[in-house]
Amino acid sequence: MTSASPFLVVDNVEESIKYYQSRFGGETKILNEHQGVVMHAELHLGQTLLHFSGTFGGRIPKATNVKVILLLEKREELQQVYEALIADQGQVTTEIQDTFFGALHAEVTDSMNHINWVMNCFNK
Repeated sequence: MTSASPFLVVDNVEESIKYYQSRFGGETKILNEHQGVVMHAELHLGQTLLHFSGTFGGRIPKATNVKVILLLEKREELQQVYEALIADQGQVTTEIQDTFFGALHAEVTDSMNHINWVMNCFNK
């Protein structure tokens, strides 16, 4: 195996990719567009990527036991992402805090697609 990446099913791929890029940074890559509608796209963050797919008219499956973890390099970067996610009604699951496992840690569920983002920074 060479990699594993989250495959995120969303109602609107184009809006979602813009939303997450504005919060996390990174580079986008459109993989599939049909009649002006973006069907698949990737957001490249460092050496990883988030893959976004449309629902193709179906329902978005509930995945309450799935979270996406973000490993951030600096305290300021974690704070910036945290604030960007809560700025538009994101729900704080875990406030920013120091942990027993040596990380600065927080969790936020975004308002766009209700994805839970787990944030860790070990270089505090």
